[in-house]
Amino acid sequence: MKGFVVFVALIFWTFEVMAVDNSHSNRLVKEKSPYLLQHAHNPVNWYPWGEEAFEKARKEDKPIFLSIGYSTCHWCHVMEEESFENPETAKSLNENFVSIKVDREERPDIDSVYMSYVMAATGSGGWPMSVFLTPDKKPFYGGTYFPPEDRWGVPGFKSLLHSIAESWRSEKSRILDSADSAVKFLSEKAPGAQAAGSVLNEQTLKEAFDRCQAGFDETYGGFGKAPKFPRSHTLSMLLRYWLRSGDGAALRMTEDTLKAMASGGIYDQLGGGFHRYSTDGRWRIPHFEKMLYDQALLVTAYLEAYQATGNTEYARVARETLDYVLTRMTSPEGGFYSAEDADSFEPNDPTKKREGAFYVWEKKEIADLLGGSQAEIFCYYFGVEEAGNALADPHGEFTRQNVLYLAHSAEETVAHFKTSVDQVKKILADGKARLLSARAKRPAPHLDDKVLTDWNGLMLTALARAAVVLGDDRYRAAAEKAAVFLDRTMRGKDGRLLHRYRGKDAGILANLNDYAFLIQGLLHLYETSFDPVWLQRSVSLADAMIDLFWDEARGGFYLTAKDAEVLISRPKEVYDGALPSGNSAAALALSYLGRYTGQDRYGIAAQRTMDAFAEMVAADPTNYPVMLMALDLALGPSREVVVAAQRRDENAESFLKEVQRPFFPNQVVLLRLAGREKDLDGTASFVSDKVPLSGKAAVYVCRDHTCRLPVTELEALKKLLKETVQK
Repeated sequence: MKGFVVFVALIFWTFEVMAVDNSHSNRLVKEKSPYLLQHAHNPVNWYPWGEEAFEKARKEDKPIFLSIGYSTCHWCHVMEEESFENPETAKSLNENFVSIKVDREERPDIDSVYMSYVMAATGSGGWPMSVFLTPDKKPFYGGTYFPPEDRWGVPGFKSLLHSIAESWRSEKSRILDSADSAVKFLSEKAPGAQAAGSVLNEQTLKEAFDRCQAGFDETYGGFGKAPKFPRSHTLSMLLRYWLRSGDGAALRMTEDTLKAMASGGIYDQLGGGFHRYSTDGRWRIPHFEKMLYDQALLVTAYLEAYQATGNTEYARVARETLDYVLTRMTSPEGGFYSAEDADSFEPNDPTKKREGAFYVWEKKEIADLLGGSQAEIFCYYFGVEEAGNALADPHGEFTRQNVLYLAHSAEETVAHFKTSVDQVKKILADGKARLLSARAKRPAPHLDDKVLTDWNGLMLTALARAAVVLGDDRYRAAAEKAAVFLDRTMRGKDGRLLHRYRGKDAGILANLNDYAFLIQGLLHLYETSFDPVWLQRSVSLADAMIDLFWDEARGGFYLTAKDAEVLISRPKEVYDGALPSGNSAAALALSYLGRYTGQDRYGIAAQRTMDAFAEMVAADPTNYPVMLMALDLALGPSREVVVAAQRRDENAESFLKEVQRPFFPNQVVLLRLAGREKDLDGTASFVSDKVPLSGKAAVYVCRDHTCRLPVTELEALKKLLKETVQK
């Protein structure tokens, strides 16, 4: 990799400041992305990604400066304020480069390609991502955030621009050779077609568990040190391993982490919902942005833990988080918005933004709102201190500022103040309501109101699961409304799935994640409403996904469709980071779909996907928890359950509840109703002979579509379900 990274000499230079008209607009003003619109009035002559920018770079023989970020990214805001709003820096960019802005959430394909380069060149990645390209889009230098001046051992952006501009003029041939080497490297590193003999098996799951245990924080929960991320799909994977192995340590790690997060500042104790990550190891002080995908994935993990343990606290957190999403992050049409910013304006200074300003409290504010003794009880419970409760504050950002977290239990609070449990609960409930009302009057964080198909697919799963697990019909209604919106709106004129919607405009061809996440969400919605249309839609999406994204030569799926824009390499992702990878999600969704439909081609595609990445997954399985969930399903035990009934009456409902109540994720449930047989039989032909018995609802419990004798009594069903859990 070092062979294609150009050594850029950092030479300090100065030039006259260019006066800039505050009314300046650039080409981003016509875009839909909130992130691009945030930069539409920078003095930088930004271009959106497109041929106009590339043609200008070729014609004027200038390198491209590519800046990739998203609208709720704190350090993106910092770099904008320090560099892109600076007239001097803008002049350098405008004179020597063609500058392009990309919203990574709109174009994950572009982000993936150039993040691979930055990771390989520097060993780390993040946003804002800053990459310098040749006019034909080949990278030759890159990094993430650059401060305006040299600091922290990082080159200052001003001097970096000067050095690269000079290098382009004096060493262009070297830069072009380096860029060619970079593209060759990226093309050769695409995963897939692993060495023969690499097999994923039950030992792979054991190895993942062992590594999770080795990295587990026994004191505060979670994995690794600060900053500490939720890693929700790792928790879901551990729950499956616990169910498979009976090893209580897997359940304990999951519960300790879920409890610690729910008690910490990473969870919004007033309004519900989770912030992006914790800056410390105790889950105390978060990075305050709220992402839709975190809400969806964490709700799913909490629901699964509730099913597994019966602990109602997990159900409470899931409800509060979903209610936050339905209140704050849901569009009138039914789709779900992408994120809320970490930064917001100071309550007492509408000209100044600060991270977390919307969420933090001074102790005096709470005292003024609640009054003497009530405030003391509230502050004791939530860890509020006069000087502020940040564990470390090197930049003085949290002086006298407090993030609410559960510092003491209700029992400890009762003992400390020598009062009653009922009194403490009343004070806490009243205090939360008053603070929430006061907070609502503050300037709210920026809301990124674009709707993304893939993230909405994740939220469909969370809502549909909640409707079943919590028995709350509001969540089913919200999931169905969202699914209808996506089905009607996120399609092109040719019926092709699209990726982004905002301002009445749907656009950008869908990527692998859009298909894989949406298929999974619709399958869960089917098991909530049992409307066959969602199963049918899942099948059509799966067929399209295989046609558009499948790599026949190496196995697995590309991120981009076969007819998508040609980039310098065609990305193929498998690492399960903040989001599951498209390949992992596709393997899991196809494994389920094979069981729903009885059609082997879906299971074969899922198995070939796992085989393609087997060597990589086996080498470090903790990086691929969703792929391991697909493996767990493939290894079994798994089952298909068909309820055949004259109508969805009380008897049929009791059977469905019994089947869906326990935590057993490796099953699919189908409902075949009299009069609607054709709606289901065309999709899941193996159910065509499943009928009620003597007019009574009957349940068929099957493994690999081979079914036991049907039962018509609840006790007989309970016995049969226990038997079919065994390996």
